[in-house]
Amino acid sequence: MKLPLLALTTCLAVATALPADETSADGFVDLFDGATLRGWKRLGGKATYRVEDGTIVGTTAPRTPNTFLVTERTYGDFVLELEFKVDPVLNSGVQIRSLVRPNGRVGGYQVEIDPDTERARFWSGGIYDENRRGWLYPLDGNEAARRALRHGEWNAFRVVCRGDSIRTWLNGVPAADLVDSMTLEGFIGLQVHSYRPKPGKPESASVRWRAIRLKDLGRHRWKPLWDGKSLDGWTAEGGGTWTIEDGAIVGRNPASEKRHGHLFLDAPQKDFTIRMRFRATEGNSGFYFRTEKQPGDLGIAGFQADIDAARDTGGLYETGGRGWVARPAAKVFEKHFRPGEWNEMTVSAHGKRVAVHVNGAKFSEVRDDPGRREGLIALQVHGGQDVEVRFRDLEMLAPAGRGAPEK
Repeated sequence: MKLPLLALTTCLAVATALPADETSADGFVDLFDGATLRGWKRLGGKATYRVEDGTIVGTTAPRTPNTFLVTERTYGDFVLELEFKVDPVLNSGVQIRSLVRPNGRVGGYQVEIDPDTERARFWSGGIYDENRRGWLYPLDGNEAARRALRHGEWNAFRVVCRGDSIRTWLNGVPAADLVDSMTLEGFIGLQVHSYRPKPGKPESASVRWRAIRLKDLGRHRWKPLWDGKSLDGWTAEGGGTWTIEDGAIVGRNPASEKRHGHLFLDAPQKDFTIRMRFRATEGNSGFYFRTEKQPGDLGIAGFQADIDAARDTGGLYETGGRGWVARPAAKVFEKHFRPGEWNEMTVSAHGKRVAVHVNGAKFSEVRDDPGRREGLIALQVHGGQDVEVRFRDLEMLAPAGRGAPEK
């Protein structure tokens, strides 16, 4: 049940009175003690942070880049709740699962704070990837969330990260619902965006946060699906050949062989997130999931995340059923797929939602798929064409439990 903002504020205010290292009855820990910045540090620019009347106040500074106040601890899966109030001229945000990148700048997922009335975008609660990929989940298609921001007043964020799922709410209204596994843990951060005053605008601007608390849900880790040296746990059927060469599973099929070839993982799977690296030298291949074995040259029925040396990689195809279900946009494919090179593919299948990412970019997604919910996993070489494809680093995302060691 969603609490009204007033009731939620009262509960959060009570929680703030707890010491920073003490867990409340509902499992939340305060990240801000209401009086000091203990447990936080500043990164990036020269904007200032101070504590005033039980709130953290971030204020812009001239000629400085984005500035962040970040937690000294890192977190993986969690529920984060906080309140914020922002000046109408200032963009801001809350970093989650973030890190310091090799260039020295803060990077990672940001829950956007966007009160800009001039642009009238109002994407507060959307997900922006700071200093990496840009917008991952804008709110241009979520009118209810766009209208949920209370300008000039206190607002409540709720953020839930679990595995490759990141969801946000603004004042109880669902905002972002992102599937992305690029980063599974990192610090929490409060951002003061760089600011250049315009004629008629104030010389500086501020954003305030209070009642910042977090419930730790443990962490997820990538665990191997393949031992890297044998085909133990996998079974080859149909055409083609499967060998191990230079630390990779290599699938080949000549054009004279009309049958498709599959290398099945012996254990069926239901909901999962799996990633792998692949290199397609020639012909068509794929990663099959939620499948059933079938007689005949196809040998299989079910979903496929397509792999091809030249086209359609990352699309979703249902063999023995609907055919193409989702295909990547041409611009996304051209920008992110690397023909003839090693690429990384991640397939997330949870309930009715299936998403495919290639090299960190979303290539295809279906949100209410009516198809099969579980089945076998397989690597494929296509029949009737010359095929050579390599796979390595096959891993599945799995809970690592609470208290997993920090990196």
